[in-house]
Amino acid sequence: MDKVALVTGASSGIGEHTCRELARRGFTVYAAARRLERMRPLEEHGVRALGMDLTDDESMVGGVERILAEQGRLDVLVNNAGYASYGAVEDVPLADARQQFEVNLFGMGRLIQLAAPAMRAQGGGRIINVSSIGGVFYEPLAGWYHAAKFAVEGLSDSLRVELKPFGIGVVIIQPGPILTEWSAIADSLLQSSEGTAYEQQAESVARTVSAAYAGQTATRPEVVGQRIARVAAARRTRSRYPVGRGARTIMSARRLLPDRVFDAVLARVYQR
Repeated sequence: MDKVALVTGASSGIGEHTCRELARRGFTVYAAARRLERMRPLEEHGVRALGMDLTDDESMVGGVERILAEQGRLDVLVNNAGYASYGAVEDVPLADARQQFEVNLFGMGRLIQLAAPAMRAQGGGRIINVSSIGGVFYEPLAGWYHAAKFAVEGLSDSLRVELKPFGIGVVIIQPGPILTEWSAIADSLLQSSEGTAYEQQAESVARTVSAAYAGQTATRPEVVGQRIARVAAARRTRSRYPVGRGARTIMSARRLLPDRVFDAVLARVYQR
């Protein structure tokens, strides 16, 4: 029986390439995103486009119900949708901070609530949550984003233990800098910090972020998509997978270095 997968954030970048790879491996793939028109090219690969807004409960419920009605099962849920909006903690409006949590955490959580009962009833499944190396380390002027990704890590770890008795696996993917639309966060940081006490610091951080997401240093999104597809198809998996150039190095440094030392490293990298 073909396995059925739902991938969120599928209109571009990691999500788009994940859908292609899963379809190539024989999965029945539903690609979900707000921008339905951006997913039309995926239909050429047999992927089924699904309009879904992770801040709209009705669209999430309707999307999962459609999959179960058409396929009778859901084997893999790839929670990939997410975004970053940088700025000083004191300057970012709470409405914008809440929006990051709505998309990066609560939307993911709601889809898990909808998918888990079906997976349990069918005897198993796999939930793949796309976190980030930003769920393990931190940067200046990105507190709200990192807070949301740290929360994704904690949610996923607890979920893994909860669902294991039912044959449902939970895996965390931790990409490093990826060559996608995320490079625009440097521009948004400059705009949000203009005229504030953090303007000079923002200029330095923006330069660092732009360099990290440049073509010569960032990892292409298809690399992450290939990893996710392999994890989806594997019989046995690890609990988390760092992916991309520098991802393991950064995470190892965070694990090994004391806070004061790591703070000093960040100061040298981001404030120059």
